[in-house]
Amino acid sequence: MTIVENIVQPIVDSYHFQLVDVAYEKEGRSWYLRVYIDKPGGIDIEECALVSEKLSEKLDVLEPDPFDDAYFLEVSSPGAERPLKTDTDIENAVGEYIHISLYQIIDQNKVYEGTLKAVDPDNLTLEIKNKTRRQLKTFERKNIAKARLAIEF
Repeated sequence: MTIVENIVQPIVDSYHFQLVDVAYEKEGRSWYLRVYIDKPGGIDIEECALVSEKLSEKLDVLEPDPFDDAYFLEVSSPGAERPLKTDTDIENAVGEYIHISLYQIIDQNKVYEGTLKAVDPDNLTLEIKNKTRRQLKTFERKNIAKARLAIEF
């Protein structure tokens, strides 16, 4: 996706939006090029349409075409439970409720949710509910398979 990221990044930057992710996925018989953008306070449909139009113009004239098959272009918000993929995403999530999946089991669990309290180059510290009390738990970043924002119930 580097080719698409290199094309869409200046477009997104020009509107002061953030490029969250780019995915090229097959669903059924159709291919989808999905671009997820965001900004503080959230992104709206008009802003997605604006980026989609500009990106479509650039992709239409790209030679050689990086895609073998026809595809549908979708530009959208990453949603309330957006993935945290970069160091910046994680640093910006301090104070937010997040969900992490681990590569290895810790205390009989591979999945944790809690408020992200601290981040350093090697660790994330979450405040986790344990029945009626809250506790701080630190996880090594190298053991975190995936992280995303979550909705606390």
